[in-house]
Amino acid sequence: MQPCCDNPFDFEQWAALARADPAAFEARRAEAIDALIAAAPPQRQARLRGLQWQVEMIRGRAANPLAACIKIFNRMWDSVYGERGLLEALQAVDGPPLPQPTSGDVVELQPPGSTRRPNNTTRPSSHP
Repeated sequence: MQPCCDNPFDFEQWAALARADPAAFEARRAEAIDALIAAAPPQRQARLRGLQWQVEMIRGRAANPLAACIKIFNRMWDSVYGERGLLEALQAVDGPPLPQPTSGDVVELQPPGSTRRPNNTTRPSSHP
């Protein structure tokens, strides 16, 4: 079997290793993560190691892999939308909050050169 850490990532190879030898899979997974963190800029490595430690703690406490995945997923979104998250930081740099999406009329698009008239004959109220 070829090493699992070759680039590009080969999902089937990693999955086969996980089925055949879970301990070897975990060892190679840890090696790949360590190599990725080591390749990051030095000023980012401590933060990445801390983040990876948090991920490992979530995985260790979860009842099963799916539960771990859901908890990690939710944590990621909290870091984007939560208090002092990425969205808040971007808004502080860029100005006022972004407008919330609103619903609008659905307009049927026609292929270029089509002579067929769209079914939607009303125009959105915001357009003259």
